[in-house]
Amino acid sequence: MKHRRIPGRRMVMTGAGITALVAAGVTFQTANASEPAKTSQPAPLSALAAGKLASTLGQDLGADAAGTYYDAQSKSLVVNVLDAAAAKTVEAAGAKARIVENSLAELAGARTKLTADASVPGTAWVTDPTTNKVVVTADRTVSDAEWAKLTKVVDGLGQVAELQRTKGEFKPFIAGGDAITGGTGRCSLGFNVVKGGEPYFLTAGHCTDAISTWSDSSGTEIGANEVSSFPDNDYGLVKYTAEVDHPSEVDLYNGSAQQITGAAEATVGMKVTRSGSTTQVHSGTVTGLDATVNYGNGDIVNGLIQTDVCAEPGDSGGSLFSGSSAVGLTSGGSGDCTSGGETFFQPVTEALSATGTQIG
Repeated sequence: MKHRRIPGRRMVMTGAGITALVAAGVTFQTANASEPAKTSQPAPLSALAAGKLASTLGQDLGADAAGTYYDAQSKSLVVNVLDAAAAKTVEAAGAKARIVENSLAELAGARTKLTADASVPGTAWVTDPTTNKVVVTADRTVSDAEWAKLTKVVDGLGQVAELQRTKGEFKPFIAGGDAITGGTGRCSLGFNVVKGGEPYFLTAGHCTDAISTWSDSSGTEIGANEVSSFPDNDYGLVKYTAEVDHPSEVDLYNGSAQQITGAAEATVGMKVTRSGSTTQVHSGTVTGLDATVNYGNGDIVNGLIQTDVCAEPGDSGGSLFSGSSAVGLTSGGSGDCTSGGETFFQPVTEALSATGTQIG
């Protein structure tokens, strides 16, 4: 039989009452931080190399580390630290040091407080290393009474957190990448993966939570759910049940494809590209990590990647990548690709580890 080629892409479903989610844009404010004394400029780093260095320095610095981000203009890793001694360690490793006031423990404590006292549908919070704060965003569905509640909690956290509004509405995206369908829903294929020598693909968990078997755009069944994790996480694993080609690549919607050779952790400041079946290909920057989004109805997802890349209903499950590296799976956000917005992504590295799969 003739094999059909299905490039790795995220799926987004339009059915089951789930529509586009793009987080409100975060207005970055000047952090309460200071720059250490100028030293020789570090050698230029790619975003992927910076991510690896950030992981190493995080282990070396321990409690003295307070977050990292990638400065694309200077091609350098910026590492937040608490004192001059830690700054010297950072600079010796080839990164830029920035002395800040809030430790990771204090930032984590603020997030714990928000989880306990400010769990309001239509809200999201993310640790922003550029401001050294936890940024809390409320969408248009948050009532005046809920806003007052959020304000009280955030004000009580002092300089560790800030609160802002967005005109959009936080929703999970259902539809995207190379389209895959099931019942009345449509999603986007994220990335083709391998487990035990067998072919599978990753997509969003809110997609697999609503649909159990998947077909391609022509209506031919191609796969069935193996793993589904939503809420808390947002990833799903589907096993191919049809003889179709499953290259490790992402459709660029211009007659070409991006080869995907591995997976990488996201770094704040990393340039990324998203591919989805509704809005096709859009690019932007990672703006936050470990984001928590409350989509309502008890659907709270943690540990997400926050970006300024736009998306719309039909892009869920689609691929987020940087060069040849898989980075994330489209979850949701607020806004659209006309007015702009922010989108949240499930980290691919977590999905791969949890499902025991590899890019391939």
